[in-house]
Amino acid sequence: MEHPRPDDKNWTWVLEKECPDCGFTSDSFDRSELGAKIRTNVTDWRRVFDKGEIIHQRPPTTADRGPIWSALEYGAHVRDVYEVFTGRLLAMLKSSGTTFTNWDQDVTAMQKDYANEEPRKVMHALGVNAGEIATIFDRVRESEWSNTGIRSDGSHFTVESLGRYLLHDPVHHLWDVEQGFEALNG
Repeated sequence: MEHPRPDDKNWTWVLEKECPDCGFTSDSFDRSELGAKIRTNVTDWRRVFDKGEIIHQRPPTTADRGPIWSALEYGAHVRDVYEVFTGRLLAMLKSSGTTFTNWDQDVTAMQKDYANEEPRKVMHALGVNAGEIATIFDRVRESEWSNTGIRSDGSHFTVESLGRYLLHDPVHHLWDVEQGFEALNG
């Protein structure tokens, strides 16, 4: 099975304007809502994973994007996003100005063989990882929201902007999954 093309876009622009695809607007909610929004996102992912065998199917290949991940692969990615961002958030809360190690999400997808993972285990871990980071965001003190972190590509984040940036990823991938389901059913 051919792997999807690596995503080499710098998505930090979603902190400044609405995503034209999924409609996510990072400044449309108060930072105190991050934990609740992450928990709501998990509920949406549970509905995806309840759809049965279709979550294993990749949508048809497109000329502009090439192969596209299945819902299962997107879910496994979101599980790992929550895990990676938990580490980043904890590092920022411990020491402002921390630098994040590089995370190659495409290498991770191939190494973990997302397409062949057990859906129940993926969904369980996605829920656990999301719950962990949601709880951490719930407990961020007022003085910690401005702590900083720097991604390996030089992008700077505060605790607040990291949370808003993080939330776009699983929201956007739900949109990707819905587009995939439409292509499979169309």
